[in-house]
Amino acid sequence: MMHQTTLLKLILLAVHVALPVSGLLGPALQSSSSTLLHRFGNTRSHPINYKFCRPRYDNTITLYSKASSRTGGRSGKGFGGLHPTSKKITPRSSSTIFYDDEGNVLSQRQQKPLSDDDSQHSIKNVKNELIDTDGEQIHNSSDKPNNNNRVTNFLSNLPKVLSKPPLVSSTSEWRRLQRHASQILKSTHLRDLLQDPTRCDAMWAEHDGVYLDYSRQQATLETMELLFDLAEKQELTKRIDAMVNGEKINFTEDRAVLHTALRASREDVGTVFVDGVDAIGEVHEVLDQIKAFTEAFRSGQITGYTGKRMRNIVSVGIGGSYLGPEFLHEVLKTEEEGINSSLGYSLRFLANVDPVDVERTCADLDPEETLIIIVSKTFTTAETMLNARTMRQWLWDFMGDDIDVVRKHVVACSSVSATENVKKFGIDTENGMFRFWDWVGGRYSVCGAAGAVPISLLYGYDLFEKFLEGARSMDQHFIKAPMRENIPIIMGLLGVWNSSFMGYNSRALIPYAQALLRLPAHIQQLDMESNGKRISRHGIEIDYPVGEVDFGEPGTNSQHSFFQLIHQGQTIPVDFLGFVQSQHDLLMDSEQLSSHDELMANFFAQPDALANGKTAEEVRAEGCPEELILHKVFDGNRPSSSLLFPQLSAYVTGQILSLYEHRTAVQGFIWDLNSFDQWGVELGKKLAIDVKGHLLKARYDPEQKPVDAGSPATSRILNYYVKNGREASANGTGLSVNPLTSVTRKNHKDNIIKKTHSRDNAYPPPLQHDLGGNVGKLS
Repeated sequence: MMHQTTLLKLILLAVHVALPVSGLLGPALQSSSSTLLHRFGNTRSHPINYKFCRPRYDNTITLYSKASSRTGGRSGKGFGGLHPTSKKITPRSSSTIFYDDEGNVLSQRQQKPLSDDDSQHSIKNVKNELIDTDGEQIHNSSDKPNNNNRVTNFLSNLPKVLSKPPLVSSTSEWRRLQRHASQILKSTHLRDLLQDPTRCDAMWAEHDGVYLDYSRQQATLETMELLFDLAEKQELTKRIDAMVNGEKINFTEDRAVLHTALRASREDVGTVFVDGVDAIGEVHEVLDQIKAFTEAFRSGQITGYTGKRMRNIVSVGIGGSYLGPEFLHEVLKTEEEGINSSLGYSLRFLANVDPVDVERTCADLDPEETLIIIVSKTFTTAETMLNARTMRQWLWDFMGDDIDVVRKHVVACSSVSATENVKKFGIDTENGMFRFWDWVGGRYSVCGAAGAVPISLLYGYDLFEKFLEGARSMDQHFIKAPMRENIPIIMGLLGVWNSSFMGYNSRALIPYAQALLRLPAHIQQLDMESNGKRISRHGIEIDYPVGEVDFGEPGTNSQHSFFQLIHQGQTIPVDFLGFVQSQHDLLMDSEQLSSHDELMANFFAQPDALANGKTAEEVRAEGCPEELILHKVFDGNRPSSSLLFPQLSAYVTGQILSLYEHRTAVQGFIWDLNSFDQWGVELGKKLAIDVKGHLLKARYDPEQKPVDAGSPATSRILNYYVKNGREASANGTGLSVNPLTSVTRKNHKDNIIKKTHSRDNAYPPPLQHDLGGNVGKLS
């Protein structure tokens, strides 16, 4: 009877080579065989053509292979497919993934890297024993009976393992892109590609005034076709449809992903349901509520505790609850309609728990004329709730401990499930609470109440509605346009190309518009929190690079900051954003060109400089001393995309936001990630709770014992912090009990209208939060 190990070998060879090649079972079986090999011997960093499989004594399976010659020097850059190769390599490590009876991932076990000697083993005897290349018997079936059980288990689990979808890196589409990337890196320069008129004429897209030129990407027309093939393999359009139709694609939290519903038109009411609820219908109910509240606020119908009109708005939130709204605010405050509509009002954002941020926000504000907006989905976010309690105390310090102060001066943007928490804080939940839903993540929430309330109060609801219309326009383009004409899809695929195949793990966003100064910060959170993952949606650790480090500043300031590195250091793809017209152009009599033309000359020049570079011959021709020539050489061949818009406005800002949201989603869909959860932010929060416990003990310990944080390193730095804090307090330079003792407070305290009832008998006492941000009552 044939030995089971040999049988296993033959099964693998038959499945992976014979049957697919013969065409009997086609690509599906080849993909499944790749899945099998991935599961029982993860390829990690290299495309492997598996020669045979040998059970080891430690119950793992070691695979031996040959790999493509182009893997040399490029390990870890997205390799992991399976294809015929010629050059032997030694994988960094192999990983065994274990499954339960249902085929679910249980754990992974890492093995040490294989030695060169190990990689030389081959099977010489296919009967009852395995022999290495020196003719020495490795083991016999009678000596290692457990291996028979191992093989039996292996074979019995084949159907369960094959039912698990493969990593995208095991597909033929991915492998073709890997081979293509090797050719591009080896033999192609943008200087030459840009001389091809056919290519340049094809590599652009346009929608509703948005013009994308991606001819300066390190890509050919063949590259784009291969990327579109990969998108089809990953069922990109099907996943997009699932998202916009309310399917629960955020599977780790069992939630739909419907930020597109936040800007859907009234005509779409009744078309998207989540758990039987009309999502778009609910959105418009909240928008109507915000519009009515805005009109009452701006007309003076809503007044503060003392009867004064409120003109100052402070939005308290963190992460997506403030980055998106702040980015939009910076655009609108220099837009003509925004300037006119915001006269007499001010808007500030309080995000950081640093008390200096509180002081900077409140220093010159009149509490009697200030409305506080607290933005928190659960109303338990630790930083936001501490700042919320601080602002509530600020109001009470000026106007007395009356719960009506809170009801008049504080509103909330929160989820329905947090209604009780909002009510306990003292907020009028009937008139002062604006809902959002668990199917909108914070970083995608600027089109919801988190952005609508502060922006509408400052600029009027009509201007915010124009922002929604711009986002809706790009949404419709994303949903309906063919892939080859679809701007977000093209940009997302190029992001995958640069990150996973070309090895570029950063991206710069350079808007040539000062009003977009906060766009890079918002996209940084949007993109990095969405795709900063390492586990596929099928629960498998990925073996290819994903995600980008996003950063940026407006041009031309950025040119005098980090462009030195972009031109002559690491290769970093760049998105350039420019505008045909300025929000405020300037042409002096003494100048031939306007200031906007001066700005845009740089917008057009920088992509060419990055692409073409400057050769040693060109530098030498300028008469440069020989010893300086290499310092002045620019290699070029640095990729970028250029986006050109008509003029920065509320509408165009909506287009930009939607474009980058969908670009991020496309990359996540291709990479097989869940782009809509953010477990990575949790660990630090939990550890901070422990640290706060140590600090609490240290601050109130009469014996002033040293802090023991469990870790010597953490204990040392904590004790240094505590010790120096005590010394500063002893010298009169430490924290004051209440830092909000500004001139404004002193001027107003004597003029406050006191009411007869107090906080204690008018309403339940305010909340105090434990170290984890959980709600409780004052003792």
